[in-house]
Amino acid sequence: MRSISRRKNPLGDISVLYIDVMARAIRAEGTEPTDLLSRFGLDERALGQPETRISIPRFMRMGQAAITLTGNPAFGLTMGQLSRPVDAGIAGLAAQCAPTAGEAIHTLIHFAPLTSRNSRGIPWTTDGGRDAYFYSIKPYNVFNFFVVDSVLAAWTQFLRIITGQNRVIERVTIEYPSQGQDAVFEQWFGCPVKFGAQRNSLRLAPGIRDMASLQAQAAMFEKLSGECQRDFLRIRAGWTTGDRVKDLLPPLLQGDTPTLAAVAGKLGVAPWTLQRQLTDEQTGFRELVDETRQELAVEYIRETRASLSEISWLLGFANPAAFHKAWRRWFATSPGEHRKRYLAEQDAKSIR
Repeated sequence: MRSISRRKNPLGDISVLYIDVMARAIRAEGTEPTDLLSRFGLDERALGQPETRISIPRFMRMGQAAITLTGNPAFGLTMGQLSRPVDAGIAGLAAQCAPTAGEAIHTLIHFAPLTSRNSRGIPWTTDGGRDAYFYSIKPYNVFNFFVVDSVLAAWTQFLRIITGQNRVIERVTIEYPSQGQDAVFEQWFGCPVKFGAQRNSLRLAPGIRDMASLQAQAAMFEKLSGECQRDFLRIRAGWTTGDRVKDLLPPLLQGDTPTLAAVAGKLGVAPWTLQRQLTDEQTGFRELVDETRQELAVEYIRETRASLSEISWLLGFANPAAFHKAWRRWFATSPGEHRKRYLAEQDAKSIR
């Protein structure tokens, strides 16, 4: 049987800065986070090293554990309530110095990859920062509801801090269906919240986008945003064309098989140019799609509880049978057999 190697966190990773926010939120709910942190191999010392990252699946499991521990299904809102600009790292510090709220939220979101990387995509803003979007993390389950809640709430809290206003959002849309907490969410955000929507998004209330930030500082904004940009470019320094292609593929795979032309368009090059560059690197587009599917498949099987049909859709296979066939080609076993054996091994380790 072929061994299963793993690229580091192919589903993405996140700074422990966000775990520190989680720990504060647990304390605010009246419980100590020490045991939960220990269960996931973390302690207060680890939280003091912002360069440390944990995988996105691990972060989601910690969030679900925190919800169970506190008994608060809207725990993500508590995390948002306790978020500060500094909790987003240098991006948060730069953003709070921006001249207006619109530019501030755009800066915060644009440089989000400095502290979190997710295979589902990156958040973005439109209309000069008036609309903010958080990428889809379908299929939704108990492990990832809180991610959407905490991100949208943190953005809202950031706007409240820099404007001094409580009503900063006009409308919230959330992809996952209502979990019976509609009134809690509308009270917290101070505006209508639509569940089961097409996207996860916030729309700033009228006048907020152009409102001056209470913490605006032109010189520091220029300095810190420049540092963010340099760090942003440094992350991608040394990437091959193949690396850039594989970075784009995961969200494009959902429900479909992306074409070379589509990926070339996102990279801003002609399809034949992309093909030539990949050939020069002794690889090809189909090989990169297959490699990406394989790497993601291992993470989905091991680190999530998504069904095989859901994983099949996430990887862009035509049906579960096609995914099953690909897994056997990769590893000479079935995905179900591998998940069962892997979980049994993890249970055995936890008992020791």
